Amino acid sequence: MTDNPNFAYERLGMLIDGRWITETERRDEVLDPATGQIIGHLPHATDADLAVAVASGQRAFESWKNRSPLERGQILRRFADLARSHADEIGRSMTRDQGKPLAEAIGEIRFAADHADWHAEEARRIYGRIIPSRDPRVQQLVTREPVGVCIAFTPWNFPFSQALRKVVAALASGCTIILKGPAESPSSTVAIGRLMQEAGLPDGCLNIVWGASAHISETLLAAPEVKKISFTGSVEVGKLLASLAGHHMKRSTMELGGHAPVIVFDDADIDASADALAAQKVRNAGQVCVSPTRFYVQAKAHDRFLARFTDKIAATKVGNGFDEGVQMGPLCHARRVTSMEGFVRDARAQGAEIVTGGERMGNAGFFYAPTVVAGGTDTLELMNDEPFGPIAVVTPFSEFEEVIRRANSLPFGLASYVFTGSSSRAQHAAQALAAGMVSINHFGLALPETPFGGINDSGYGSEGGTETFDGYLNTKFVTRFDNTPA
Repeated sequence: MTDNPNFAYERLGMLIDGRWITETERRDEVLDPATGQIIGHLPHATDADLAVAVASGQRAFESWKNRSPLERGQILRRFADLARSHADEIGRSMTRDQGKPLAEAIGEIRFAADHADWHAEEARRIYGRIIPSRDPRVQQLVTREPVGVCIAFTPWNFPFSQALRKVVAALASGCTIILKGPAESPSSTVAIGRLMQEAGLPDGCLNIVWGASAHISETLLAAPEVKKISFTGSVEVGKLLASLAGHHMKRSTMELGGHAPVIVFDDADIDASADALAAQKVRNAGQVCVSPTRFYVQAKAHDRFLARFTDKIAATKVGNGFDEGVQMGPLCHARRVTSMEGFVRDARAQGAEIVTGGERMGNAGFFYAPTVVAGGTDTLELMNDEPFGPIAVVTPFSEFEEVIRRANSLPFGLASYVFTGSSSRAQHAAQALAAGMVSINHFGLALPETPFGGINDSGYGSEGGTETFDGYLNTKFVTRFDNTPA
């Protein structure tokens, strides 16, 4: 194992008004998904804690909103430098509670630091505008102002980057934020709070709370000081939170589930496509909202693609994320393993072939073999419900219109992928696919400077690009009549 035997897992706690709280009456157990062993305990916020978090967020907002974008950016850049310098230690804690290979964990932190740098710079370009007036005595201005205290709920699959992109978007905009991270993999959220303090972020600008998500969301959304919610997670929970936000007239950004179709045309580089897609499929054990899941391969290339893709998937080295050369770690918790078993059971019952995998691995932890399913129909659960795990289903298609219809048949619309050697096919597919993001012949999603979000049941709003700021800024129109003689 490459792990340092003296490695200390992150000390877990809540950050409220600049003070860390590590011991409370109620606590959650945190497990190592590679072993199933308890590695820490997570404190629960009381209603009094939540009230203090809201009050401190509002108090901090009154001064933070008036800080110049240059000053806010300096703090975010210092944070980015700290994140990169501490990536190894934060990554070890992430591998311990989330399970992904150590190299992936460290890479996530280093890449996420780019979000802090980008928002630090882009905040200086939150411009208003002057609208030419119909009357020379009238001046018309448009300004952008931060909305206020925001709340964010982030998932366990990318615990550092998903939390950070919400935090830096809010802070760069001049807002303050209360963050509820994932109880399954909490160390990254705590590390963000610790490094933000070290970077000089004023108390109250970032509060971190833990506890029952439903109670926290209901309590915080009801607070009049809270003006916006950003959520990444399941469609079901997202719809519930969106309705709750609507009831209180609060802004919301929803990045929800997907079920990303992959269209491989027969004029694509089949071997290169299969290799790239296999690597992407096992990334983070398939626990990625934009993971390729439904593979539609044109009939003439289907068998060749399936053979190459299966070979690559079957050769994946699975194990503890600290072990040398491991390409895929365990699933984050036992419920994901149970879900994988259900998908495979349904596929077998419907006559599909389990080409490789299809079973849990080992006697400890939450490991499941990378799995390829073929020969099924569009009635498979795998074709209709997001697997969120290391399972891919491969099916042939004949014509362009057919595959577009099948790819667009679900209510999800987050990411989609196209592999083709034809510029015309690429253009037509990009136009026809009902998704918030389309990536052609590569995997080019989730950069700080590019939009990241879906349509339909996959949510609304963006967690990337300049579009991010739309969720954190109010637009104010100011018109002034001046008839004072020159």
